[in-house]
Amino acid sequence: MMHQELWSQLFKQHFNEDIASIHPIAQNGSNRQNFKITSQNHTVIGTYNENIAENESFIYLSNHFYEKNLAVPKVLIISDDRKAYLQSYLGDLALFDIVQQDGFTKNTIALYQKTIQFLANIQIDGAENLDFTRCYPVPSFNKQAILWDLDYFKYYFLKLLDIPFNEQLLQKEFNILADFLSKENHQYFMYRDFQSRNIIVNNNEVFGIDFQGGRKGSLQYDIAALLWQAKAKIPHNLKVSLFNDYVAMVQNKINIDKTAFTQQYYGFVLIRLLQVLGAYGLRGLIEKKQHFIDSIPFALENIKWFLDNRPLQLELPHLFDTLDYLYNNNSFINKNEVKQSKLTIEINSFSFKRAIPTNKEGGGFVFDCRGILNPGRFAAYKTQNGKDKAVIDFLESKTNVKQFLEHAWKTIDISIDNYIERDFENLQINFGCTGGQHRSVYCAEKTAQYIQQKYPNVTVKINHIERELNGEFI
Repeated sequence: MMHQELWSQLFKQHFNEDIASIHPIAQNGSNRQNFKITSQNHTVIGTYNENIAENESFIYLSNHFYEKNLAVPKVLIISDDRKAYLQSYLGDLALFDIVQQDGFTKNTIALYQKTIQFLANIQIDGAENLDFTRCYPVPSFNKQAILWDLDYFKYYFLKLLDIPFNEQLLQKEFNILADFLSKENHQYFMYRDFQSRNIIVNNNEVFGIDFQGGRKGSLQYDIAALLWQAKAKIPHNLKVSLFNDYVAMVQNKINIDKTAFTQQYYGFVLIRLLQVLGAYGLRGLIEKKQHFIDSIPFALENIKWFLDNRPLQLELPHLFDTLDYLYNNNSFINKNEVKQSKLTIEINSFSFKRAIPTNKEGGGFVFDCRGILNPGRFAAYKTQNGKDKAVIDFLESKTNVKQFLEHAWKTIDISIDNYIERDFENLQINFGCTGGQHRSVYCAEKTAQYIQQKYPNVTVKINHIERELNGEFI
């Protein structure tokens, strides 16, 4: 296990306990490596990063915000070389996971409202007495930083896809947009990557993580990043409602002109949409990370809304013409447009006390979940199943089920990609455990969510066989 000796040393030094388990946490766009580390009495997150300057920024910001009673992780101990540190464990469930699982229910919307209150607090209260010179990689999001984001989009998306544009005209309009946004008050903490994946939900409370790229900047950038997150697909009327709630929360702290604030907001929405496409170009088209490639169509739908509605009262004709061409004519987008596939994926949970489900059509997999600690051994979970929160919390905090599924999904992806390419119609995926009640149900549910998110053009059917046979789980 990578860095196991280092984690053991730090953990022992801080808690005077031995580690029971270390599980890697999947990386997104960062080079940081995060691990969930547990002992008999404690759970923490271990972070390893060769970029010491970035570590120093996170450690400073975390300490500063924690001392202000803001809902962020606490740094517990740091290695002598400053490349590794332990931070408090806040939970595994991100706001994005809840959106994917439940949609925009009353509870999800309430969590978003708590999230934007946290945002207003960390931006305004968190900025008090903050030494912005300690931010990484730059202390402020000024005009130059805005232009860097726009160039990011130009070089890592437009030019990669060979989109035709007049560079001189485009640069002129980039400067107009940057000048307009530079007039905004840049004295608050700008989280920089404020999206639902970086909001942890625990006991119906929200916590912010991954703010190491934060700096001095405007308020509107972060609320734009949250509400216009491509794969969250927040309905537009809810975007407007949450933005109005956010404005009211800000007005409780400082004086703002709502009309001017809103115009600046839509300017930052445009900046964020373009910056995200640049990131998808770098991480997806160049580095070939599939998650980012899959996100491109969702980001382009945000661009389409912006083009259709033109909420920003600023003359940027060549930029908008370029975006219009990008949306309507690029061959990459047309080839990767989400179209309904013939493939139906049947996902079953079952009990090994009976028989493995029969597969009459197509290929498939059988995954044995019995190597994972069984919640059914404990009285508190005997009458519950893998869809219940208590069982989910047990499996995600007490077992290595996430690592098990990550390996299973890598195997499954190979067949799904191949079946879609070959126009196959059926694939079966089975998860079995002793009773077909806890582990297999959890794995089947999570796999269905994963496939529906990654392959929105396939049909997913899920069956919990023990429930079907008995009317309830046994």
